[in-house]
Amino acid sequence: MKKSNVYTRTGDDGTTGLVGGQRIAKSSSRLEAYGTADELNSELGLLLTYVTDEADRQLLVRIQNDLFAVGCELATVDRAPRRAVGAEDVERLERAIDLLDSEFGGWRGFILPGGCRGAAVCHVCRTVCRRMERRICSIDDGVPTDSALLQYVNRLSDYLFLLSKKLNKLAGVEENIWQKS
Repeated sequence: MKKSNVYTRTGDDGTTGLVGGQRIAKSSSRLEAYGTADELNSELGLLLTYVTDEADRQLLVRIQNDLFAVGCELATVDRAPRRAVGAEDVERLERAIDLLDSEFGGWRGFILPGGCRGAAVCHVCRTVCRRMERRICSIDDGVPTDSALLQYVNRLSDYLFLLSKKLNKLAGVEENIWQKS
């Protein structure tokens, strides 16, 4: 029987390969960053099962594609950076944020994560996105991180917050406002 191409055995020693062939420890900050991008991408896949608005679905799929490219960029050390996302991608998110904010925004206080299932998953995506941002900022191998990437990730968490508000509103579910004890 032929060996599957799914397993390579090359990571059995606690290392993984970067684009270009360099091996790094699976505990490295770089791997944590692109692993978290992969995790967020998976969470967005779950979120898509709750989103019915076609424009939101299209943007989320676009974001998933962007995050795949971000993971590739973060997995590349030895070559010139590819710039997975740029100013136009940040602007696309800002336009989506502005639209959601005009329809579903408005400050009412700090919101406890939850509500309808889609909004709850949206909050999970938002917090994974924030963790990804922290992981990107903590990459310790001296390779500079593109500022557009950090802007993109920062806007993405804002977009996910407002999308959660929209999903709750469409589901007729009141958000839980934090009550100081």
